Amino acid sequence: MLTLGAFSFIAPFALLGLVALPALWWLLRVIPPAPRRVRFPAIKLIIPLVNPEQSAAKSPLWLTLLRLALVTLLILGAAHPMLNADNRLDGEGTLVLIVDDGWTAAKNWAQRQATFSNLLDQAERGNRSVAVVTTAPRGSGDKRPQQSVMAPAAAREVLLAMTPKPWATDRQAALSVIKEIALQGDPQIIWLSDGADHGTAAAFAAALEKVGTVTVLADAPAGLPRLLLPPTSDRNGLTLRARRADPASGRTMMVRVRGGDDGAVLTRKAMIFEPGQTAARLTLELPVEIRNKVTHMEIENENSAGATALVDERWRRRPVGLVNSADPKGDLPLLDDYFYLARALDPFTEVRTGDIPELLKRKLAMLVLADPGIISGGQRARLVQWMQNGGIVLRFAGPRLAADRDTLLPVKLRKDDRELGGALSWTTPAQLAAFDENSPFAGLAVPKDVRIRRQVLAQPSIGLSKQTWARLTDGTPLVTSRKFGAGWLVFVHTSANPTWSNLPLSGLFVGMLQNLVRLSRGVTGTTDDRLLEPAQSLNGFGLLGAPGDGALGIKADAATKMRPGPQHPPGFYGDDTAGLAINLAPSVTTYKPLGSFGAGIETGGYQEARETNLRSWLLSAALVLLLADIVASLALRGFLGVARIAALVFAVVMAGPTFAQTVVQGNISEMRHDIRDFAPTLDVRIAYVKTGIRAVDNASRMGLSGLAFIANSRTAAEMGEPVAIDPGTQELAYFPLIYWPVTDNTPVIRPDTAAKLNSYLKSGGTILFDTRDQGGANFGTERLEEIAKHLNVPPLRAVPSDHVLTRTYYLLREFPGRWAGGRLWVARKGSRVNDGVSSVIVGGHDWASAWALDDERKPLYPVVPGGERQREMAFRFGINLVMYVLTGNYKADQVHVPAIMERLGQ
Repeated sequence: MLTLGAFSFIAPFALLGLVALPALWWLLRVIPPAPRRVRFPAIKLIIPLVNPEQSAAKSPLWLTLLRLALVTLLILGAAHPMLNADNRLDGEGTLVLIVDDGWTAAKNWAQRQATFSNLLDQAERGNRSVAVVTTAPRGSGDKRPQQSVMAPAAAREVLLAMTPKPWATDRQAALSVIKEIALQGDPQIIWLSDGADHGTAAAFAAALEKVGTVTVLADAPAGLPRLLLPPTSDRNGLTLRARRADPASGRTMMVRVRGGDDGAVLTRKAMIFEPGQTAARLTLELPVEIRNKVTHMEIENENSAGATALVDERWRRRPVGLVNSADPKGDLPLLDDYFYLARALDPFTEVRTGDIPELLKRKLAMLVLADPGIISGGQRARLVQWMQNGGIVLRFAGPRLAADRDTLLPVKLRKDDRELGGALSWTTPAQLAAFDENSPFAGLAVPKDVRIRRQVLAQPSIGLSKQTWARLTDGTPLVTSRKFGAGWLVFVHTSANPTWSNLPLSGLFVGMLQNLVRLSRGVTGTTDDRLLEPAQSLNGFGLLGAPGDGALGIKADAATKMRPGPQHPPGFYGDDTAGLAINLAPSVTTYKPLGSFGAGIETGGYQEARETNLRSWLLSAALVLLLADIVASLALRGFLGVARIAALVFAVVMAGPTFAQTVVQGNISEMRHDIRDFAPTLDVRIAYVKTGIRAVDNASRMGLSGLAFIANSRTAAEMGEPVAIDPGTQELAYFPLIYWPVTDNTPVIRPDTAAKLNSYLKSGGTILFDTRDQGGANFGTERLEEIAKHLNVPPLRAVPSDHVLTRTYYLLREFPGRWAGGRLWVARKGSRVNDGVSSVIVGGHDWASAWALDDERKPLYPVVPGGERQREMAFRFGINLVMYVLTGNYKADQVHVPAIMERLGQ
């Protein structure tokens, strides 16, 4: 490569052709132009002519200069000039690209991809081999080669398939991979880092320096993503905590709280970092009904697994019923069981009071009976049925239980003489023993000062040990249990007030109650040894989706020690009756920006490529000059007469735009129409809005073309090729559906354009807005908000499971594109305008890229994370969408056909 200032030439030897320009100049001047062709006149006209000796004519100077310019442009084009070419690569050895693809890389993933692609372009120009090594552990379903040297074209395929992982990097493992690769020559290593030091950056860079020359690219410290930790729960609400790597980064960030089946935003709050601090806190005070709907929280515009906090039943305030005391002590609250139970349960539950029949009418996680006295047979039967359905009944001993013979107990109580009167007393109070591993209380620390002065005794039996969840140091059971269907009956052999023990005064009492609430239906205790299969997993961009093939189940009792990885990605595990959330943030211990490296290591940032390929421009200019030369040569030889020029002008006029006049309400105005505007009337065509970005427009064109091909082959629809439109200048009424890819440079809609679009929507048209940011980047959402301000967009909602769009042709539950996850938004139910078809549909899945097919009907872009199965579902959504906009609510009407036919027959 030859560099001259801002210009670089990839094939500089082609410039040697410029040496021949003087000879070409001389040759063009010496060789006369072709003789002019004229009609032969009558012979008598040339008889008197004298034929003196004449010299050959020379080419006109302007024609010679034109041809020299043409040759010069061809030579420069062959030299492949570049303006502001990026020359990061040195030498001729293998280019080793090390990519941090852990969760921290997701925020600016598009910049990393652009830099990766630019480096591959340079390697391709330099004819260099490439090795690609990723630092995040790879899942079992990842079959990409990583331990071989490849051509830049093959490395580009690796780039297209690469996505950030929802777990941390393992740079030492990547170093082992590098050592196994057979590198050629003097390797040049470029480390595309995530900008974060996870504790091993310095040692990793030093080891790389021993392999070859090293360049480290990193984000600015202020651009590193922030971590959102799972909240803590108390009576005041949910307390969120966040961390940042750089104390000088932005102080304020917005946190969205989502919940419900559709993941709707429940609230949005600002979290503020104090100056110089790397941690922040935010307390969310939510009504119990809203709080119990929360499923996850996320930092706006972060788009990473670390910026998403999942919550399960452990963070919800479960409703607990407290049966009214049979002997209330309103004047002596410190002796009342209800007082201590309510104080212990209030921080993490919603306490409800009443009698047994009243409480069982409401939804409860646990019902607490503190020495209630006699329980009637009817109440006992209802309690048993409630437990079999998943409820937990917690009973405490007391004077009334000791005096009565109650059968609603997990174990039989002793009836010997020592039990006569209902209780056993000690001279020396007893202590609690450590909890067994199979107990729901396992892991709770037993305070040394807790003393049990009085208890009721269990009748010894063979299965008593298995039924015992807590015991005293002498082996006497303190808490026993019995399984009833899906629920439990739990009995504490001492009282709920301090008269028999000081357990209600300790923190252990609160912990034991909390673990019992977690054991209730819909809540999984952390000590449960059941295997919970992965239900939903986070991807690197913080989006929930189907778990990958390599995801394995986990045991709930090991969840608190679990470090997310390929086999156990962050996400939800279990089912609706036993769900557990595994988060990434708690496993991140070391999080700070990269420090400085040795003098032999170059550093840089991710900058947008400013280089411009001038080759196409020069060759295009040469083509123009060639056409000019041809026209000039024909003119000099007399081949361009008046008739030929008229024919040429006529052909140009006929091939160009035509003009027509139309009369509108008596006013005559001139309107320009492209002849292509009438083509959509011959076929059903989908239009797409031109963005001016070649890659996006190509994806839209080929994606809609691919969808038309699939729809034509599977359905009765006869769709033509898609049409690119400018909504401000072209007629929109021809198109039932307009696909609008939203980009960060989409211009603000002019008032006249907004009026045309609103008229189109009102007359029955549908616009599919695709922000294309479901994969992680957030460039389209904000721009879409600007567009929507000027349009009559109806109130939107997430597509419900019974929407017509889910069954117009295929039965669908999700609507993936190139990206999966997220939601699709349509107009709210209730409007019958346009046959109930939503005029605006909004999503961010980059459907066009998933639909795009080449000339051989092969996919052009990879889809993640579901592969070809996901692409098939994307095509099915496209077919459903086409049928939806063409047939309206026809499918919805079919649901009512049986009822209509029945009425007609009456």
